[in-house]
Amino acid sequence: MPLYEHVFIARQDLSNAQAEGLIEHFSQVLADNDGKVVDTEYWGVKTMAYKINKNRKGHYAFLKTDAPAPAVQEMERLMRLHDDVMRVLTIRVDEHEEGPSIQMQKRDERADRRRDRS
Repeated sequence: MPLYEHVFIARQDLSNAQAEGLIEHFSQVLADNDGKVVDTEYWGVKTMAYKINKNRKGHYAFLKTDAPAPAVQEMERLMRLHDDVMRVLTIRVDEHEEGPSIQMQKRDERADRRRDRS
């Protein structure tokens, strides 16, 4: 099956639990359509470069999936209809990279720098 990577931005006024619940919801949509989620990452609340729907920040989430095209299309359709999701980006990849994404690596480096200072 084709491999995909998805990033979506949810509204800033959601709680962390609600944002992570969206990840589980869309993972279930893929599972119901014969796809599977290889890995998920919740990147947290980040400031955006420009306002989207009067929001300056948003909850970012990242999914690595292995799913047929109809399953991905259905998940994207539901994401675009969902009131809490502001933006969606899906790309097809030849293979998934091992380990955490660059965003999670940056977070780990910042935490290491803070520990070194103390």
